[in-house]
Amino acid sequence: MERTGFTVKGNPITLLGEEIRTGQQAPSFTVLNTDLEPVSFEKFANKIKVIAAVPSLDTPVCETQIVRFNNEATQLSKDVVILFISMDLPFAIKRAVCSNDIKKVKALSDHRDADFGKKYGVLIKELRLLARSVFLVDQNNTVQYVEYVKELSSPPNYEAVLNAIKKLI
Repeated sequence: MERTGFTVKGNPITLLGEEIRTGQQAPSFTVLNTDLEPVSFEKFANKIKVIAAVPSLDTPVCETQIVRFNNEATQLSKDVVILFISMDLPFAIKRAVCSNDIKKVKALSDHRDADFGKKYGVLIKELRLLARSVFLVDQNNTVQYVEYVKELSSPPNYEAVLNAIKKLI
């Protein structure tokens, strides 16, 4: 399935995959950690999961976003895990995490199979990057919050995400 209505710097892009909606069960996926090891969605069972998809941690908006979520994570319950997923190579992710002192966010790569991108409807057809989006999934794997950012170069609505998390804690 292809979806339109999204842009990058004003230019239209197409997202591949079904749109995720609140109330549905979150699809399972497998991505890679910075050591090239597979990490499955099931690893985070019984946790509240904040899943942020970003185009690349090497861009200013994405870098600001991961730093902000890392800082916010220090104030959240240990029952909350924050996952950042991009198409960056694991080596680039490791560099970005180290250079920004990211300790509370798990940064992961979807570059190999685009499994997450396809299942969550965020794979950009024209660029093979992930569209900026945020998903909040409760301990029962029910999607509680979804934001697909319409303009790729814009940040997500931080306050809306944080308020949704606080309602689940």
